[in-house]
Amino acid sequence: QVQLVESGGGSVQAGGSLRLSCVAYGYTYSRYCMGWFRQAPEKEREGVAFIDKDGNTKYIDSLQDRFTISQDNAKNTLYLQMNSLKLEDTAMYYCAADYRRSACYYMRVVDFAYWGQGTQVTVSS
Repeated sequence: QVQLVESGGGSVQAGGSLRLSCVAYGYTYSRYCMGWFRQAPEKEREGVAFIDKDGNTKYIDSLQDRFTISQDNAKNTLYLQMNSLKLEDTAMYYCAADYRRSACYYMRVVDFAYWGQGTQVTVSS
C-alpha cells in the first residue's frame, strides 16, 4: 500500500512562487508514474504534471512554462515548483501515483490508484 502526503501549499500573491512536496510511504518501488492534479471549486479535477520512474515529464501545455515537476527517488519525494502564479491557479492540489506505465500516458484521474489528501493553494491579487 502506498501512502502519499502533500505539503507546501499556502496563500501567495499573484506572481509569486510555491513549491509543493509529496512524500510517498509504503510499497514505493512499484510506482511507475507520479503526478500532480488540481481541483478548483465547482470544477473537475485536472492533471497538471507527471513524471515516470525514469524521469520523463509531461505537462498540461498551458502550465509548462511556469510549473516544473521533479522527484528525489532517494527521499521518495515528488515536487512541483510553481512560478508566476495566477489567480486561476487557486485550487486544491493532489499528489497521485500508480504502478502502471499507462498512467503517465493517459494522465487521467481514473488511471491513478493512490492519492494524497491534498494541499490548498490560494493565489490572491
